[in-house]
Amino acid sequence: VSIVFISHALEEALMIADRITILRDGELVITDDTSAFDRDRIVAAMVGRSLTGQIYRQRDETKLRKAGKKVLSVQDISMSNIVRNNSFSIFEGQITGVFGLIGSGRTETFKIVSGIYKRDFLRGGAIELDDRPVRYLVPSEAVADGIVYVTEDRKSEGIFETMGIAENLFGGLLAAGREKAWVINQQEMRQLSAEWTKTLNIKAINDNARVVELSGGNQQKVVIGKGLVQQPRIVIFDEPTRGVDVGAIAEIHQIINRLADEGLAVVVISSYLPEIINLSDRILVCRQGRIVEEFSPAEATEEKIMYAAVH
Repeated sequence: VSIVFISHALEEALMIADRITILRDGELVITDDTSAFDRDRIVAAMVGRSLTGQIYRQRDETKLRKAGKKVLSVQDISMSNIVRNNSFSIFEGQITGVFGLIGSGRTETFKIVSGIYKRDFLRGGAIELDDRPVRYLVPSEAVADGIVYVTEDRKSEGIFETMGIAENLFGGLLAAGREKAWVINQQEMRQLSAEWTKTLNIKAINDNARVVELSGGNQQKVVIGKGLVQQPRIVIFDEPTRGVDVGAIAEIHQIINRLADEGLAVVVISSYLPEIINLSDRILVCRQGRIVEEFSPAEATEEKIMYAAVH
């Protein structure tokens, strides 16, 4: 029996396959025995350049961003039995990485912060933005205050698949209340699309391409663009590189780093430990509905973080 295994998971391909074929931009790049490849060679063939040292490297303590102003304070919030008296703070100009196993409450916590889920008000707790108490009942209220959540599920929650890039980005403006649904300026929409397509390096066959026709990485950039057009102060990325190739991972990491360098408060929720360690200026570990540990990336190891997540 002949088996063809198609995957972005490089470790699986190296472990399972006898021979590896790499395609790029619809063309054959190379075919060779698996023994002729290592991870770096596969990545270089996939993206057309070397990414060694650009993704999933240990952070240098001297290059970590210092915490700026505290913009968000969460104290003892709860939701059913999923989020339990959770407390933490988020700072400007810094990437806060959040790790937790499935069911740890990591996503639910930040959906409460962004108004998607309602916390249990009767159980007390507080959320403060710039030392001002807030109670978001719907996401648009959080967006109006500059809090944007970039979903982990782009297919069902992040994009309008059958629409183009321009319509999707314009949808982000509508969600933020910055445009009126009954007054759509086609020229402004095209200008918006051109600006963000260039800024995020979104690659499409043509200007009229539907989002469903884009690669996973470019679809993810559209989701990110929908959030960024809302001019946020706090951006919460949930699994930002799920289901994208290594080239797109490097580009998305650059976008996230640029936002923090520009002074935004950035949260990255990820189940992939190398991503958490590489991107974060501080790492929070969530277990059983609450933050239980904080690490500096320079001292953190996968073993330490995983131990905190399960014990």
